[in-house]
This record gives sequence, structure tokens and C-alpha cells, in this order.
Amino acid sequence: MNPRATNTLRGGAALLAVLALALTGCSGKTTGKDDRTEDAGGVKTGVGVTDKTITLGVLTDMTGVYASLGKSVTQAQRLWAEQTNAAGGICGRTVELTVRDHGYDPQKAVAAYTELAPEVLGFAQFIGSPFVAAVEQRIDGQDKGLVLPQAWSASLLGSAYVRVVGATYDVETINAVDYLLAQKRIAKGDKVGHVYFEGDYGENALVGSRYAARQAGLTIVEQKIKPTDNDMSAQVAALKQAGVKAILISAGPRQAASLVGVAAATGFKVPVVGNNSAFAPQLLATQAGPALMKDYYVAASTLPIGSSEPAPAKLAKEYAASYPEDVLDNGVAAGYTAAGVYGEVLKKACASKDLTREGVGKALLTLTSYDSGFGITHDFSDPAAPSTRQSVIMKPDDTVPGGLKVVRPAQTSEAAQSFQVGG
Repeated sequence: MNPRATNTLRGGAALLAVLALALTGCSGKTTGKDDRTEDAGGVKTGVGVTDKTITLGVLTDMTGVYASLGKSVTQAQRLWAEQTNAAGGICGRTVELTVRDHGYDPQKAVAAYTELAPEVLGFAQFIGSPFVAAVEQRIDGQDKGLVLPQAWSASLLGSAYVRVVGATYDVETINAVDYLLAQKRIAKGDKVGHVYFEGDYGENALVGSRYAARQAGLTIVEQKIKPTDNDMSAQVAALKQAGVKAILISAGPRQAASLVGVAAATGFKVPVVGNNSAFAPQLLATQAGPALMKDYYVAASTLPIGSSEPAPAKLAKEYAASYPEDVLDNGVAAGYTAAGVYGEVLKKACASKDLTREGVGKALLTLTSYDSGFGITHDFSDPAAPSTRQSVIMKPDDTVPGGLKVVRPAQTSEAAQSFQVGG
């Protein structure tokens, strides 16, 4: 049994059953054969690589729970590919992205992976940690194509080919608690509420809040919810009754908006901090907008797209020019960063004359200080560790592109530094 499986609960039994059925129905095609050849320059190639192209897969959600995120991430990665090809490509080849929208449906996600795995070098995006986990044994055991998921669950750590770009949810949550402590919004002896999705995301974040609470002498008051729960009135009432001094939310943008809006409407004035998936700039135009801008915060492993730093500012301008009708959000920064990591790895693999899947995996291990200009340096030398333990803390602001401004630059709290991820 994979020892990582015990680190974080992987969703409900119903979801696991569906995924099992999907795997049973889609596992007939072998994808592990890497018919290697060698080009005129002596570069080894295999699946997804020809003399002219490098093909990467993109498994995204553009019609489901994370549709706005998936659209931004995917369009940012398309922009990266266009820019890369305009600059001459990689290893004398153009980069092509093959996109599939799984709509955050487990059967569609697994089926899409099965369809693309025999055709692409790897995946620059895969949204949904339960879906990645469902095919992880195939990725490690036979396919060996590098996957950079848009998911940050610690349960995904330990794989040589599934690599998380950024701090995992547990580490991110520890840094969020540290921010509240540093700002003297909470203190030893206080109760802190934690509203979280059942499954990988929320329960991994809960591991972090529990650890931070033990270190700081806090008490966590838990409120588990489902992704289909959009009204947080009951949770706000319970946390108000419990007397919490702050709230953590590890859920989606809708749940965060409802939580903050209901708390404000009922006179429950406490700070709320969300994980990186718990915000969308569209929320600022809703009734919850004023409350979100007053005392809501977001932790993430990237500067916001509205930052005045050169890299985010340049990307914001270029993305707006390519997609003028679309909203800027942090999915743009996350998608572009992941694509940039993949591109840097491909360049290193080319320099080593090995563009096979195994060659790409080896090249990633040599990427120990990758800095894309988005505020955080990533180290991919250890598959069992997140690429960083730093988090940027941001606050909603409707006057900046993307709706977020930095209130604390990237840093690692003492508790996050001492935390044993997966321990």
C-alpha cells in the first residue's frame, strides 16, 4: 500500500466508488510503452515528442465547480505556449497543448486521462486531487509522464511524477494561522473556527489548522461541509455560539462569500482567512463584496495577478490583450507558473539530451531554485516535499486587477517550518 494514502482522507465513499468504476471501465489501454528514438542531434525522444512538436495534456474544469479557475489556468497556459513558440519553441520544437474539459466529473476525468496518456509527454494541468489520486498508481507504475496538478493536497506528495507546485493545503493553513497570530487577531487560549470541504482539500487543510492550534495553544472548532453546500448560515451560527475569535475556510469561492456575508449581516465581526481556492474576483461585485474587502484574507503560493511587481504586471497586460473579455484572477498566475515550470524542465531535459518521460522526471529533480517572478522560489529536488513552504497573504480589493492585494509578502512561519508534511 502506498504510505501516502494514510496522510489525508480521500473524499467520500461514493466518490471513491465512482472513481473505481471509472478506472475499471477505462484501464484497458497500456500507456507505459515509450517507443524511444533519437533525433539528429542525439536527443532521445518518446511518447508525445516528435522531431517538430512536444505535446502536453491539459485536464481541466471549464464547466463544473471550478469552471472560472479552470478557464483562467487553461488560457494562461495557452498564452505561455504561444509565447514559447513565438520565441523559437523548446529543443527546436513547438509546444502543443491538448485540452480536455472534465467538468469536475470523476468518470470524465479518469476517461480523459486514459485517452490522452498514450499521446502526450505529460500534463501541464490536472484539476482535482481526487482524480489525480485515482490514476496516481498508473502514473508512477507504468505511464511515468510528469503531471503538475492544480491541486495542493499533501496526499499527492511522494510521487516521482505527480509534483505539487506550491505549498500544500496543510502548510498554507499553518501560515494563515500564523498571520492571525502575528496581527494579534487571535491569542493563546482562543477558539478558531474551521469550515472545510469533506475530502482531500478540506481535510488536508484541517491537518494544518490542528497542528497550528497545538503549537499556539488554540482550539479548533470544526465545521465540515460538502461542495454542494452554498449557504453557510448554519455554520456561522454554530461558530458564533462557540465564541470563535477567527475563522478559517477551506472551501470554494461561493462558500467563502456566503460565510463572510452572513457573518457581517449578523454582526459577527471576526477575521476570516481562506486557502488559495477560496476566492474569485467576481465575488466583489456581489452583496458580500464589502464584507470580503473589510476583513477577509487569502493565502497562496504566488503573488496576485494585480501585483505591481514586473512579472505579474507583464502577465496581466499580456493576458488582457489576448483575452480582453475575461476576468483576471489568480488562476492566471497559477496556470502560467505551472506552465513555466514545465517549460524549464523541458529545457533541462533537452540539455541532457533526454526528452523521454523518464528524462523529464530526472530533469525536474535538478530544478532546485525556480523563480518565475511571482514572489516564491520553488525547489523540486524532493518528491516527498512541497516545492515551497512559503505563503503570500492577500486581501480583497476591487481597485486592483484580479481583486487581491498583498498584505504580507511570501514567508514561512516557524510552525510551518517545523511541521512534518505527511507525518
